[in-house]
Formats: sequence, C-alpha cells, structure tokens
Amino acid sequence: MSDLKFKPAWWLRNSHCQTLWPALCRHRKKKLLLTRERIELLDGDFVDLDWAGGKTGPIVLILHGLEGSIQSSYVHGMLHAIAQQNWRGVCMHFRGCSGERNRLTRMYHSGETSDLSEVMAQLRQRESQAPLAAIGFSLGGNVLLKWLGETGTNNPLVAAIAVSVPFELAKTIARMSQGFSRFYQWRLLRSLCKKVKWKFQHCPAPFQMSALKKFHTLRDFDDHVTAPLHGFLDAEDYYTQSSSRQYLQKINVPTLLLQAKDDPLVGDQCLPLQDALSAHVQLELTQQGGHVGFVSGDLPWKPSYWLEKRIPLFLRDYL
Repeated sequence: MSDLKFKPAWWLRNSHCQTLWPALCRHRKKKLLLTRERIELLDGDFVDLDWAGGKTGPIVLILHGLEGSIQSSYVHGMLHAIAQQNWRGVCMHFRGCSGERNRLTRMYHSGETSDLSEVMAQLRQRESQAPLAAIGFSLGGNVLLKWLGETGTNNPLVAAIAVSVPFELAKTIARMSQGFSRFYQWRLLRSLCKKVKWKFQHCPAPFQMSALKKFHTLRDFDDHVTAPLHGFLDAEDYYTQSSSRQYLQKINVPTLLLQAKDDPLVGDQCLPLQDALSAHVQLELTQQGGHVGFVSGDLPWKPSYWLEKRIPLFLRDYL
C-alpha cells in the first residue's frame, strides 16, 4: 500500500461529484506543448499520437477511456504530470477519437488490442533504449490489462497502471442502467451515436442507421453497432470476449490497479479478488474517488488531483 493515501476533498464527498468535477470544472494546463504524430497501421488505417515532454527519456503511453481524447481533462493533466518528471508522455487515440474519421469500417472497442500492439512495436523498434510504461483509464485500462495478459512475458513494458477499470463489461453496463448512473450512459450513448453518424456520413454502414434513434442503453448500441462492426455475435459475446478480468492472472509486468469502491460506473460488484490477480498485479482500493476522479484538496478553488501524484510515484521505481 502506498504512503500517499487518497483523502477525498470534503466538498466532493459524493461519488458523482468526484466523477463530474474533473470533467466539468477542471482548467487545462496552458503550458503543455503537444506534437501530433500519425502511426500507419498494417491494415491500412491509422491512429494519432499526441506527445508531450522532451525528445529523449522514458516514455509513458496513455490510453483514454470511452469517447475520450487529448481533450479529456485526465489525459491532459496526466501528460503534464509526466512531463514534470522529465519523462515523455504520449496519448494514443483509439481509431476515430483524434478528431478525424478513421479509414476502415471498424472503429474501436473495449477489447481491441491489435492497434496497441502495433504502436508498442513501432515505439520499441525506434526507441530501443528508452524504458516504456503505460497508463490506461477506464476502457483504456481494460484494453491495457487484456493486452498485458495476452502478451504475458513477451511484453516491452517495464510497468503499467490501470485506473477505474470495467473488469467485467456486462456487469458495468448493467450498473450504468441504475439510478443517476444512467446519466453517464446517456452522455456516452449520445456521443457514440453522433460519432457513428459522422463516420458513415459519406459511406454505407453495415447496419441500419435509422436504428440509432431507438437506442436507449449502451447494450443496445453494442448489440447493433459494436458487435457487427467487429465480428462478435452480439453484445453478450462482445462483453464475454473483451472483459479484462479473465486476463489478470496472466500478467507478467509490474502493474498497479487504482479503483474506488464508490465508482458510479463500475461499482464494486466486478472488482477482482486477490486470487484473480497474478503476483505482478497490485490492487489499490479506495473507499471514495468516483470514476477517474480522485479529487482531493482543502479548497474548491485549489483542488488536487491525486492520480497525478500516485501514478508518478509508482512509475519512479521502474523509470
């Protein structure tokens, strides 16, 4: 357990306040300079990377959450924290999340790890001497953990961190259909449907576009869009194959899991027990913190973002 324990801000005790504050109220770091790079993929598509920091030194790759990007406050804040350590930070956008349409019909999803593998291989090839680490948030954390389990000992990372992970996708989707958590589902569903309309504006879609207006849940979207786009039988098949929990025992890289028991999107019903983790995985569980929140500080006008202290502290032992 870390000496740097999370103490929630007294003015953000509620899990929803912890979740919404960084997304709605946080100011971006103005001095963070970004450089964009396009990575061409073997199937003819591409992903965009946004770099921060110097030209040399350790590299920390960030994987954003569902419908996230470089514009997400947690990504921007973490890149700034990484640059302060004199490391190089890089945000990998999933297909279609960098502000440009990806070329192929497929998009991205919670279990898609081939793009991450290609990006890591290219980074390892051209940066053979630089230590590599990775941080995944929410969906990005699920992708990262699944990839770590798939690759086992054949992995280039020296360390990894996953935050607010939906370890069991079906349970997470069910949790987001309850109470105020339906608000997050509504926002994500609206964003996903808008992106699909934008993506297939000038080309035929492999599903009925008119059905988008009838979706009420993320399961509806995954049944009619995610599954057919990516070769799954249905939403349940997608959730079963893509959940990261079944890969945790196979991880061979030092990995820190940061989760809050009061996460309003994930909840605590799908948190892994100790026997589900490999000896290389450490679960750090807080009572409060919300979903990718973890806001502390004594004054509302001077909040502190705990993740940006805890994560560099963990990585220092490996970078």
